[in-house]
Amino acid sequence: MSEQAWDDAVVARPPDQDVRVLVADLDGTLLGGDEGARRRLRQALDRHPDITVVFATGRGLPSIQARLARDPLLPVPRWIIADVGASIIDASGMTHLDALEGELRAGWPGSEPIRAALHRFPELVYQEGVAQDGRCSFFLSPEHLSPEITAAVRQFGCSWTYSDDRFFDVLPPQAGKGQAVQRLADKLQWPRGGVLVAGDSLNDLSLFQLGSHGVIMGNAEPALPARVPDSPLVHRPALDGAAAILDALERLGWVRRAAPVVIGYHRPPVRWSQGRWRLPASPNGILPTMMSVLGGSAPGLDAVWAAALVDGEPHTPRPPVPTAPSLPLALLNMTPERWSGYFHGACKETLWPALMSQPQLIRRCPSHWSDYEAVNAAFARHIDAHAERGATVWLHDYNLWLVPGILKSQRPDLHIGLFHHTPFPTPDVFRQLPDAEQLCRSLARLDWAGFHTAAFAHNFRQLLAGTGRVPRTGVHPLGIDRAAVSTLARARAEARAAHSPTDDASPLVLSVERLDYAKAPVHKVRAIDALLEREPRLRQRLRFRLVCPPAEPGIRAYDATRAELEATIAAVNSRWSSHSWRPIDYLPHALPFPAVVDQYLEADVFWVASLADGMNLAAKEYVTVRSATDRPGVLVLSRHAGAAEQLAPAALLTDPHSLQDLVGTLHRALALSPAQRAAHAAHLAALLDGQSPTAWARGILGDIRGGQATAPAL
Repeated sequence: MSEQAWDDAVVARPPDQDVRVLVADLDGTLLGGDEGARRRLRQALDRHPDITVVFATGRGLPSIQARLARDPLLPVPRWIIADVGASIIDASGMTHLDALEGELRAGWPGSEPIRAALHRFPELVYQEGVAQDGRCSFFLSPEHLSPEITAAVRQFGCSWTYSDDRFFDVLPPQAGKGQAVQRLADKLQWPRGGVLVAGDSLNDLSLFQLGSHGVIMGNAEPALPARVPDSPLVHRPALDGAAAILDALERLGWVRRAAPVVIGYHRPPVRWSQGRWRLPASPNGILPTMMSVLGGSAPGLDAVWAAALVDGEPHTPRPPVPTAPSLPLALLNMTPERWSGYFHGACKETLWPALMSQPQLIRRCPSHWSDYEAVNAAFARHIDAHAERGATVWLHDYNLWLVPGILKSQRPDLHIGLFHHTPFPTPDVFRQLPDAEQLCRSLARLDWAGFHTAAFAHNFRQLLAGTGRVPRTGVHPLGIDRAAVSTLARARAEARAAHSPTDDASPLVLSVERLDYAKAPVHKVRAIDALLEREPRLRQRLRFRLVCPPAEPGIRAYDATRAELEATIAAVNSRWSSHSWRPIDYLPHALPFPAVVDQYLEADVFWVASLADGMNLAAKEYVTVRSATDRPGVLVLSRHAGAAEQLAPAALLTDPHSLQDLVGTLHRALALSPAQRAAHAAHLAALLDGQSPTAWARGILGDIRGGQATAPAL
């Protein structure tokens, strides 16, 4: 790498006190200790990608590359100090930093003159077959290390090191591990307090002269600890290799230990928007539920949330999040290209149609499925690194279906559960997935699988009945934070009464749902058209408000749904609208949750017509808002939504696959008398589960561990 290229690659910045750099030798250090210690160190570094790893070794680059290729426990370096400090390499491209190496190698005569000059010392045995660059290395026994040999080296203006009672290295006068690290640190502006050096032999001595934190291995050659002065900065544990390094990292507070509970979800609970991290708008759903569990409101749960963070805006920072500093996040970096193939492609075009019992829409692209496999494998490694022995791993949804098989083969000690927030299709629909067998093999490795309804759990057990192993299953319908919703509803109702004392007499039918063909938005618009055709008395009166924020860009099936929906809305409004009324009010954007509550307060009928739905918490929110403010309201609920299993005795159930049924059920809802609507609303409220979302999580964690008394407390 040229001087100009180096300057272009390294942008000057003020010293960052959060910089953390581990500079470590290989043999006896990163490669030292037992396999378990090396694995724990590798996992700790994987948990903390903010720690920059630098190799500082006597090996040459070819030897280092060969070791990296065959040793999965060796941490991945960002920089490499090789050849006992004569070489500096950018490990991201395995390119030498020519400018810095030129400074280190100034005055170097070359290997051949050195070998010729030292040829008169037969006790020096040149290390044949060892790649050497900018140095000259010999074997030499301790009794033959003489003033004559060292004087001959100094005559060339060179320096030397002797280590492990056998390695004699002749170096350029300015070279050495410490000198190389110092030049790299100066260029990258690493503060001394942000560097930890680790070594076990005398050729590491110069590292301990940098004035930074240091750790000397318990298995170090005796001369090294004897030569390093006592200092509070230098740790000397009675541990070998990797175990000593991990001990030092923990003492410095640079790494946290593995967690007894790991939550695996494909997204983090926060998103970067308009220059800051934003929390979920609603208090309900899996993201706010798990944030409540992990963010401090339920002390006692020692857990970490493992999620993917897609590289987005060029200046998107990483959490911790200022608005939720106690939320323990473990983020897995992912490129937009891989995310698109994984999420937009495999998840939404291959798996989602099967979950929604729409197998005719299944599309499989080999490259997208490769991305799905790669992301699941990366998640398995990521979770492995964060889970202590015997930990509970709680996965969420179909996005991570391949993780159980990969993770269980690596970590049979883990208790692995997966909760499905979506529906689970019948076996005949599931088997229409091109990769159904691969998925079944992975799902069979679960210890537990959870669902919102007994029907979904039954489908899962039937699917895996022929695999030879069916995991334990549990039915845990997720509820909402009724207290929070009720309090907000009453406050919004008071404000509404003060500013809008009279309500519009025309009936309002409301749907609040994300854009998705599975929510049947086009079906509902066509049903409104048919209802107005059938019931002239509703013309100029009936209002249908569809709050339908768009999906994440890049999902082709949703783009097609949006185009069809907007065209159908335009046609229906064109057919029936007058100068003062139109039947369909379309809001194609998300609303803040208080504004959603305002919509619930205004709506006479809440309409859910999903083709398939895991639960549908919006239906429960509507019922809660109407009950908290003593307002009658009617819930028209798809019989294919998970909430129907709980609310069927009171809700008006509808079949979205039948236009006639959609029209008839909606008309029936609009025709209810005030007394009937009040009785209907009271019955619905009585059916709502009083279990808090935190209690819901507690039950699931206990189920994953088999209901043992040792289940993590919340």
